Amino acid sequence: MKLLTISLAVTLSMMAGAHAADWGLKTGTVDLKSAGALAMGPDGILFVGDPKGGAVFAIAADADAKSARATSLNLTDVTAAISQVVGGDVTINDIAANPASGSVFVSGSAGSQAVLVRIDSEGKVTAVDLKNAKFAKAELADAPDDREVGEGRRRSNPRNDSITDLSFFEGKVLVSGLRSSGSPSSVREINFPFHAADKGVGVQIFHAAHGREEDYAAMRTFVPLMIDGEPALLGAYVCTPLVRIDLKDLEAGGDKVKATTVAELGNRNRPLDMIRYTKGDQEYLLLSNSARGVMKITTAGLSSNKGLTSPVSGGGVAGQTYDSVESMNGVVQMDKLSETQAVILVDNNGSLDLKTVELP
Repeated sequence: MKLLTISLAVTLSMMAGAHAADWGLKTGTVDLKSAGALAMGPDGILFVGDPKGGAVFAIAADADAKSARATSLNLTDVTAAISQVVGGDVTINDIAANPASGSVFVSGSAGSQAVLVRIDSEGKVTAVDLKNAKFAKAELADAPDDREVGEGRRRSNPRNDSITDLSFFEGKVLVSGLRSSGSPSSVREINFPFHAADKGVGVQIFHAAHGREEDYAAMRTFVPLMIDGEPALLGAYVCTPLVRIDLKDLEAGGDKVKATTVAELGNRNRPLDMIRYTKGDQEYLLLSNSARGVMKITTAGLSSNKGLTSPVSGGGVAGQTYDSVESMNGVVQMDKLSETQAVILVDNNGSLDLKTVELP
């Protein structure tokens, strides 16, 4: 029995190594300078956005996880639980779920230290090993300089928004954020396994609440999807236009694309996170917001939506319709766990709780 156990362990280790090799991963220390946006990839690979370092990492963070079992997480004050594992006061930036294992990954910071932990399907919190990891790195070709610019309330460091969201879609990592070029708002496509990261494509949108064309603000969150059989993404910006970009336009090789504004969802609001799912025979988006709760937005009619071209004033809404999901008030981050469930991070009067819920 002992020999069989050793043989099985060696076999599993060889399989994990083969997967790592297939994806171009090498063993070493992951030099994360920050841990921001997260996205799950194939074979338990976690994509981690490092805006401070201007890079995207692919880490075999869940390659040895067991197959998924029924998951029902209900962790109160998950920030405190993570702090006990990594030390220091923790700020959470993003979460990502692995449907294959039921694991949930959490990124954040403790002081100047990047934080990356895994919460398994039973709620156990462990730090992801970054000192002896299988990983690959793609450096952004044109991340903004790491320095503060602007004056007064508008003073900021654009490097912090070099990566605002990530998604793995059709063999590529899609990245939203800012670049150093003349049109700062950008979307990048990075082939995986990683080679060189492209310089990104500038994105111009019609911001209906502002009544003008803009290309300087970062897309805050997005989801990729198919529209009439063609790959596209829907992205949300502050104050709150929802735009469509056809991926073929990104691949055309130009320096800038013009997005189609398919909805205006209200001013004085910051979109926080977005997921896509199907209920019955209808596809929906869930969009969490700083000031307008969680919106359930239909994707019906996207192919015929020609876009908004006139101002929408007074906090009004237009375009794709939505319902407010009152049962998800307070949700700041979320990810799809299965065809029927999502994992959500909920602000409960200052305490962040991690829960599994049914998709509405």
